[in-house]
Amino acid sequence: MHSFHAMQLLRPGLCALLLANLSSTSFAFQPLITDDTGTQGQSGKQIEVSFVDGQSTVAGDTTRTRTLPLVYTWGASDTLDLYVGVVPTQVRSSVPGADTGGLGNTALGAKWRVLEDSGGGTSLALKPEIRLPVSTSQEAAGLGVGKTSFGLTLILSQELAFGAIHINLARGRDMFLDPDTRPHANTLRASLAPVWSVSEQWKLTLDLGRESVSTASDTTNTHFMQLGAVYSPNKDIDLALGVLRNADDATPQTTTTTTAIGLTWRFR
Repeated sequence: MHSFHAMQLLRPGLCALLLANLSSTSFAFQPLITDDTGTQGQSGKQIEVSFVDGQSTVAGDTTRTRTLPLVYTWGASDTLDLYVGVVPTQVRSSVPGADTGGLGNTALGAKWRVLEDSGGGTSLALKPEIRLPVSTSQEAAGLGVGKTSFGLTLILSQELAFGAIHINLARGRDMFLDPDTRPHANTLRASLAPVWSVSEQWKLTLDLGRESVSTASDTTNTHFMQLGAVYSPNKDIDLALGVLRNADDATPQTTTTTTAIGLTWRFR
């Protein structure tokens, strides 16, 4: 639901909504924002939990946001996953009265691998997602959107000699309770993530992307880059670390540095 557009839509709660959306997009291969086409297989299960700590700066004010995204995934078939994700959030800001906390939007989604060329190592997947609304007070605090919103991501994965590369093109629509004060927004994100398999247990990751957010009167673009590492002591557990840096082209500009530590557990 991993979006940067919250920065422009809800200034007092900008960090909360930003990291809540980022965390939901990171319902992917941790610590990446960019997803891959992998699924759990028939009746396979997966739990992902992470601690995300971000600090944003805009016009001299700073906001510290901590989230604890939790995602449960179930393999409906060999090529189809269903998932649910929640994002508890805490915000501490230098802006008086901007401190807040609570649950962001609950995400319900699926990932369907529609094409796979095992010989060439190429696969393609679709990932639709619905974000359930938060309350009026939660939206006002910047914790989420107050109307049902949605997104769709096209995912391409290609196995290569060094590991793999993943490419995403995501489209979303965020709906607010009062569009006169918080206009509905269309989002478009393109990202690319090479993953290097250094050894059986270690992977190194790079994630590069851009997101554009358009309302009826404005468009804001955000660029991001993330460096990460994944340690897998066995085939069922991943430990991930990622550091993300992003900046937008709004006036005044918002810059954010985010550190994420994650655990993934696969089981049957």
